[in-house]
Amino acid sequence: METLVKKNFGFGTQIRKSPYFDATVRWGAQDFSVYNHMYIPRSFGSAEENFWNLINSAILCDVAVERQVEISGPDASKFVQMLTPRDLSNCAIGQCKYVLITNAEGGILNDPILLRLEENRYWLSLADSDILLWAQGVAIHSGLDVSISEPDVSPLQLQGPVSGEIMRTLFGDDILDLRYYWCREMRLGDIPLIVSRTGWSSELGYEIYLMDGSKGNELWEAIMAAGLPFGLKPGHTSSIRRIEGGMLSYHADMDMNTNPFELGLDRLVNVDMDADFIGKAALQKIKQEGVSRKQIGLVIDGEALGGPNTEFWSVSFAGTVVGKVTSAVYSPRLGMNIALAMVDAAYADIGNHMVVETRDSQLAATVVEKPFYDPKKNLASSTVAA
Repeated sequence: METLVKKNFGFGTQIRKSPYFDATVRWGAQDFSVYNHMYIPRSFGSAEENFWNLINSAILCDVAVERQVEISGPDASKFVQMLTPRDLSNCAIGQCKYVLITNAEGGILNDPILLRLEENRYWLSLADSDILLWAQGVAIHSGLDVSISEPDVSPLQLQGPVSGEIMRTLFGDDILDLRYYWCREMRLGDIPLIVSRTGWSSELGYEIYLMDGSKGNELWEAIMAAGLPFGLKPGHTSSIRRIEGGMLSYHADMDMNTNPFELGLDRLVNVDMDADFIGKAALQKIKQEGVSRKQIGLVIDGEALGGPNTEFWSVSFAGTVVGKVTSAVYSPRLGMNIALAMVDAAYADIGNHMVVETRDSQLAATVVEKPFYDPKKNLASSTVAA
């Protein structure tokens, strides 16, 4: 998990600021951390208030740290398929897909959103790791005709139940037919954008990809002005809501030593397709032999956690350490402490009683189904009211 730093931290030029940096400070950003070599706002005050703003109205989040790797050229489709075990043969122009980038051992290097913008042009909208360098390295030895770059693209996330109404105010009724996990090119005045029905919140929401960094302040202010009558607030990605929804955070819930089957992400792996991809042989073997670890959901007893965990906590069964808590938080909506953990597969059964050891105490915990709220993503995929 990320360590927060105060906004009077000595910002330097070696870490990049987003096009929205000044706007977020002006609108009350209090803490920042570093993600993909950029500053990201982590707090506008109370994390619980941010959560309620998200689920009751809407929040606007600076997620320009989700850098884009653009893959273009005659062999772009074949190259993108090389990077991921998800079968992309049915990925249409204008469609988005959640994908995993795997290494030769089947370990996960990133879990981006893939956007197919044109016949031979794709973006990978990244979590926190250097996939630009990975893709450029793979391309050198691939023998394929592709170009790999990081374009001037900086996304915002507009998330929450009234986000559709805000988008209609900005773009008109046509935006309402944008389907879940689809994208389209748009303009707001003279501001060039790609807009997608995606987001890292498990709520109805949009990602707005700015394609001209000089217009960051103008875009932020336009969205806030349109959203204020609907209760829009500046915000940050909510650990509470993403853990409720079982959404994964790279480096916390997975890394290059984690494979998709341990996370229950079998649907994102097709080891039987004709196309080759990096890690195919390893993932075929893992699927055949099974996994030794599994990700589980936990409800942790005791008083409300003071905030998300900032270190991994050990998980024990009958006195034996069997794994670790990767993400934990108190959900004020559910009235309980909830967590994602990685444990030995033999102890992953629903109903098992565990002990979680934090820095200060030992807490009883029970293995439960995950996600903890809206497991079928009905909120995020819901139809925007016309």
